[in-house]
Amino acid sequence: MNLNRNPDPAAPKGASIVIVGGGVTGLSTGWWLAREGHDVLVLDKGVAGAEASGRNGGGCTHHFSPLFREEQRLWPMMDELLGYPTEFQPNRIKLALTEGQAGIYTAAMENGAYQGFSSERLDPRQVRDLVPLAGEDVLCGFFYHFGGHANPHRTLQGYAWAMQDHGGRFLQSCAVTGFRTADGRVTGVETERGLIACDRLVIAAGPQTGWLAGRLGAAVPMVLARAEMVVTEPLPVMRHGGVDGNGLYGRQTLRGNLAYGGGPHEWIDFDGVSTPEKPSTPLLGHIGRRIAELLPKAAHARIIRSWAGAIENTPDGRPVIDFLPGWENAVVATMSGVGFGLSPASGRVIRDLVIDGSCGFADISSFRLERFDALEPDWRALQGWQAIAPQAIVR
Repeated sequence: MNLNRNPDPAAPKGASIVIVGGGVTGLSTGWWLAREGHDVLVLDKGVAGAEASGRNGGGCTHHFSPLFREEQRLWPMMDELLGYPTEFQPNRIKLALTEGQAGIYTAAMENGAYQGFSSERLDPRQVRDLVPLAGEDVLCGFFYHFGGHANPHRTLQGYAWAMQDHGGRFLQSCAVTGFRTADGRVTGVETERGLIACDRLVIAAGPQTGWLAGRLGAAVPMVLARAEMVVTEPLPVMRHGGVDGNGLYGRQTLRGNLAYGGGPHEWIDFDGVSTPEKPSTPLLGHIGRRIAELLPKAAHARIIRSWAGAIENTPDGRPVIDFLPGWENAVVATMSGVGFGLSPASGRVIRDLVIDGSCGFADISSFRLERFDALEPDWRALQGWQAIAPQAIVR
């Protein structure tokens, strides 16, 4: 998905602010900066959204995040703000098949209420009225009058084009290999197409974020996983497309396709340099089974395509948005699997750090990198996040 408005094979010599990473976090940040007139350049080693940003369920419902209120404020406005469609649709329905799932979704309802957002519990009849593809065995449902979903590809396109409309630049197929520094500041970004000078740096490079931060002597602990998405043939369009549950995340598209992912991650050993391979994995069958359980009246639908993307995971599953230790003009951001939905708000946070030095609308202290200062050296093994042979994955 090449989103350059004016492709130029020659790399620029410099920019006031260089952002490494052309996913939703990097492009949202670039848009927030460019719309204020800042000289911003986004770099990506491949094409826009080739990892998790273009391979996710499109959910915009992160009630557990300190950015939740800003996420909810911004999403209904994004089409107007960007000038391009995101296909955002409000509200969310969760279907519970077990008491355990109902407990999890009840907690989400209570958390939303605590923050001023209403929800309601649905009985099986109400579920079937609202979700025609649901089955007879559904235990209950939860209608959240908050959150929603959008089209990841449309949104990514909107960020990129809107940023360029405001004068921002986007250079794809330009891998970063290192950095130039002087007197406690990053002064340039070394790329395979030459040195690009900068006054300020943002690293929001998804799977490569930890490796790139390491080039500046900073440790950003993360492990990669390959997450799968499947898409079915079109089905009758439901009134509410934002339906999930049973360990799935996803939506029904405007054409009627069901687009879902979920289930166990496939952990990847990754050197940080090359892009992990992303073939279809044994997770595809696992996801298909969960969809059939969640929406039995869609069980006949054929899966017409699937794709996988590499998602970075921090040890506690929470984002990192912080200044890199030792560098006064470098910010690092890794969203740990929740980047798409939070992107309108996370881009604004990073804009605040770059321009103002602190976030002006939310307490992001839980995103600080220093929380990992006492992390156990074998934390990955303790979490059980070890790469295994694909055939060993539970189907």
